[in-house]
Amino acid sequence: MLNTDETILLIEDDRVDIMTVQRALKRNKISNPLYVARTGLEAFGMLRGEDGFDKLSPPPALILLDLNLPKMSGIEFLRELRGDQELKELRIIVLTSSNEPKDQAAAYEYDVDDYIVKPHSFDEFTHAMGTILEYWDGS
Repeated sequence: MLNTDETILLIEDDRVDIMTVQRALKRNKISNPLYVARTGLEAFGMLRGEDGFDKLSPPPALILLDLNLPKMSGIEFLRELRGDQELKELRIIVLTSSNEPKDQAAAYEYDVDDYIVKPHSFDEFTHAMGTILEYWDGS
């Protein structure tokens, strides 16, 4: 379980999915600070303190990453993140609608901690988020 003061960075461009994650965290009584980036480029701005963004300090304890993003795909984000000496150790869970084996294999090439296909119902999604965060200790 994350410590309550550790932050989570959600990288997601879909407004409904952002609200679903927020609601699922709330329903699971996860009150960690949640930051949202709508693109991989915006996420790097937040992680590095570039492009007018304040740097997230300390870095997030967990990143929830969608693969289908505008401007920079989730896989491109992972490639750049793992190549960055200051950021390469960040913990990442892919949370995506893609059930494609090639996407899953590509994500695991970049040492993601887990790959979760977004369930279709809110109850299933809430349960999945609760399970992820209950058993994920960040170590």
